Amino acid sequence: MTNSLYRLRVSSQFSSSHQLRYYQGQCENLHGHNFHVETEIEGYQLDPQTGLLLDFKELKRLLNSILKELDHTHLNDLPAFRDINPSSENLAKYIFQSLKQILPYPDIWLREVSVAEKNSSKAIYTESV
Repeated sequence: MTNSLYRLRVSSQFSSSHQLRYYQGQCENLHGHNFHVETEIEGYQLDPQTGLLLDFKELKRLLNSILKELDHTHLNDLPAFRDINPSSENLAKYIFQSLKQILPYPDIWLREVSVAEKNSSKAIYTESV
């Protein structure tokens, strides 16, 4: 017998500026991005009435509740990034940990969060379940 595993992925975006401290290159200067964020959840059980693991709209609402705090800000000025660089890697970790705290479903867990500054490059953060 096999266990069924379901995964859902949603994406969203936000626009912000940042500066990478100690980078010793152009990215140390103030610049901005339209960050693209994806998150993925997983679980074993679908709701028996709806046949859904979770409504896509609900997952996107949760993600956007975090991204609105980052949107149109200078990331370096936010408390979470005053002492660490607001790199894509650190943004992915911050979004993951923030989303994990507000995901109110005990049988669904967060698998990963990715942050991309452009289509060709993406940072992914995950934690062991």
